[in-house]
Amino acid sequence: QVQLVESGGGLVQPGGSLRLSCAASGSIFSRDIMGWYRQAPGKERELVASVTNFGNTNYADSVKGRFAISRDNSKNTVTLQMNSLKPEDTAVYYCNAVGRGDFLAWGQGTQVTVSS
Repeated sequence: QVQLVESGGGLVQPGGSLRLSCAASGSIFSRDIMGWYRQAPGKERELVASVTNFGNTNYADSVKGRFAISRDNSKNTVTLQMNSLKPEDTAVYYCNAVGRGDFLAWGQGTQVTVSS
C-alpha cells in the first residue's frame, strides 16, 4: 500500500504563511481526487481542500481565498500553500484521497499552530 508522509507544519503568527507537503511512497494517479484534511482537538477530521487529476480544485468556505492546493503526479506529491493564517486554522493536517473507497492509510499528519 502507498504510504503518505506530511511535512511542513509549524508555529506561525496570525497572518503568516506555511507550505505543507505530502509525499506518497508510490503513485497517486489512481486517486482521482486528493485532498488535505485537518483535525483540531475534540473535533472531527474535515476536508479543507481537494484537487483532481485535471487540476480542478475545491475549498472549504473557511479557507477559500487563503489556501491553494496542487498536485504533481510525476513526483507523487500534494502541496497545500496556506496564507493569511488564522488561529482557527490550528490543527493537525493530513493528506489523503477523497472518497472512502480510495482512502489510503492515514499518515501521522503535520501540526499547524497559529498563535501570537
